[in-house]
Amino acid sequence: MTPEMIPGTPEAIRSRTAPVGARTAPVGARTALVGARIVLADRVVEDQALLLAGDRILGLAPRDALPEDCLVEQMGGGWLLPGFIDVQVNGGGDVLLNDSPTVEGIRAIARAHRRYGTTGLLPTLISDYAEAVDAAIAAGEAALAEGVPGVLGVHIEGPHLNPAKKGIHDQTRFAPVDAEVIARLAAPTLGRRVVTLAPELAPAGSVRALSEAGILVCAGHSMADYQQSHAALAEGLAGFTHLFNAMTQFLSRDPGMVGAALEDRASYCGLIVDGFHVHPAAMRVAIKARGTEGIMLVTDAMPPVGGTRGAFTLMGTEITVADGKCTGPDGTLAGSALTMAEALRNTMDMLCCDIVTASRMASGNPARFLRLEHETGTIAPGLRADLVLLDEARRVRATWIGGERDDLGEDA
Repeated sequence: MTPEMIPGTPEAIRSRTAPVGARTAPVGARTALVGARIVLADRVVEDQALLLAGDRILGLAPRDALPEDCLVEQMGGGWLLPGFIDVQVNGGGDVLLNDSPTVEGIRAIARAHRRYGTTGLLPTLISDYAEAVDAAIAAGEAALAEGVPGVLGVHIEGPHLNPAKKGIHDQTRFAPVDAEVIARLAAPTLGRRVVTLAPELAPAGSVRALSEAGILVCAGHSMADYQQSHAALAEGLAGFTHLFNAMTQFLSRDPGMVGAALEDRASYCGLIVDGFHVHPAAMRVAIKARGTEGIMLVTDAMPPVGGTRGAFTLMGTEITVADGKCTGPDGTLAGSALTMAEALRNTMDMLCCDIVTASRMASGNPARFLRLEHETGTIAPGLRADLVLLDEARRVRATWIGGERDDLGEDA
C-alpha cells in the first residue's frame, strides 16, 4: 500500500500527535511531519504529511489518513524543503579548514552551517602547500569514515591556479600540475572530491585523468579562453567555480570562460548570490542563458558564518567582515559571510525565482553535480531524509540529516 493510501482516522491521529519540536521517533518507527507546505522538485504540496522511516523518506500521505503506528510531529506552518547542499565551504564556526585540517575542524564547520539549513557540504581547502592538501584529504576521509553529519567529501580549490586571477589566494603557494599532483588528487575516496584548477595551466589530459578517477574537476581562478575552456569540457570538466568571479568574461568577440560555461549543457555553474560577488542582473541573465538546471548555489563561506568573531586571518592576511562582506586590506573579496539560507532567500528576492526553483538550485542541482541524486537532494521516496524546515519568513527552524532532527535554527 502506498503512503498516499495508508488508512487512519483523524481521532487516532490526534491521539498520537507529538508537540511542535518533538524529537525523532525511535529507530524503526515511522514519523509523519505534518503542518508545513512540502517543496518537491516540481511543485509545492499542501495538506499532506511527509512520512519518514529511519533515515529514509517513505513518501506523502493525506493528513487525515496516516499510518496507525506512526508518530506525528507538528511543524506549525512554514515550508519543508530538501536540505541544502553546499559544495564550497572554506570555514564556519570561527574555524578555517586550512588552519584546522582535522576531523574536529570539519565537524565544527559542518555543525556551524547546519543551523542555516545545510545538511550536506564539502569543506574546502584554499590554495596551500602539498602537506596541507594531504592533511585536508586525510581529514575528509576520516570524517566520512566516522560518519560526521553533513560531510559529503572535500573540495580542493587550488593551489593549481593562475596568478593573474588569484583573488585572495596566496600565489606563493601555487604549484603546477604534474604526475605527483594527479596521483594525490585522484586517490580513492569514500565520498566526493571536487578539485578547482586553472585548465590552461594543466598539461593536456590532466582533467581527463582526474575525471576518469572519479574526481569532479571544476575550472576557476583561470585565464582560460573560450577554446581552452571547451577543451577542458571535452576532457570531462564537471563545473565552474563561482561563475563570473576570477575567470575570463563574456565579450562579443571573445566569449571567454563565462561564455563556455553558459553554453555547455552538461556541466554546472556555482553562483554566490550575496549581492557582492555578482550583480543580480548578471545572475538573472546567466540563469536565463544556462537554464536553472545548470546552476547551483554556493556560499564560499568563511569562518564568521556561525561564529562570533568579525575578523579572521587568511594566510597571514587580516580579513574583515562588514555588512556581510569579507574583504582583505585592499578591498579584495575574501570568500563570503553568506549562508545557504540567505542564498535561497536572495535567489528568490534578487533573482525573482520561486521557492521550487530556488530549492532546486540549493539542493537538487548540487546533488546531481555530486552524482548523489540517487541518495539526497530532493524529497522523494527512498531518498535519505535530509530536510530543512523554514518558517513563514523563510528562516531555518529545524534540520534533519538522515532522519535525525536538530532544532538549532537561525534564530537560536
